Amino acid sequence: MPSVTDLIDRLESDADADRPNESTPDVGVIMGSDSDLDVMQGAFDALDALGFAEQTDHADPPEGRFSYESYVVSAHRTPDLMYAYAETAEARGLDVVIAGAGGKSADLPNMTASIAFPLPVIGVPVQEKSVDSVIGMPTGAPITAVDAGKSYNAALSAAQILAREHPELRERLVELHDDRREGVGDVSAALHDLGVAGFREREQ
Repeated sequence: MPSVTDLIDRLESDADADRPNESTPDVGVIMGSDSDLDVMQGAFDALDALGFAEQTDHADPPEGRFSYESYVVSAHRTPDLMYAYAETAEARGLDVVIAGAGGKSADLPNMTASIAFPLPVIGVPVQEKSVDSVIGMPTGAPITAVDAGKSYNAALSAAQILAREHPELRERLVELHDDRREGVGDVSAALHDLGVAGFREREQ
């Protein structure tokens, strides 16, 4: 089982490898604890829907142009791992990081943003009580953040950043948006045409 030191060594080795951007993860998804995984699953769902693949080996990229990686990084229990992750993120080829954390001291997103600057970091407050901690950055130390639990939106925002340089990803975003829009239209028509009782019966 790799130790924290082993993980730090891995991150630093990956940073030193200087691999082409096409073969490295585009998005890093980190969370303060594996208990955050249920909330952060939304980010993975959105990335999967946009055609991203998960990359579990820095030296062995999956098929497809776009990929993401995932780690548990605790700002309080493993500050050295958090520092190594953020400090090496850009050198490892990441273009944006999504960082989720819960509790009243949800420091992972904003600390990662401070260390990884100027790499963009999107913070996800895992709980409502985490919002103030995640967004409470001083002037000159920016972070982008979504509402509590909205990791799906964080992934869409990460894809929007990448889409500025990748037209094919922009097309996927537009298609996903249009699909969701048409879904609302279908629901609206069904509610009207079936009536409330009929609509509820259909949904059971």
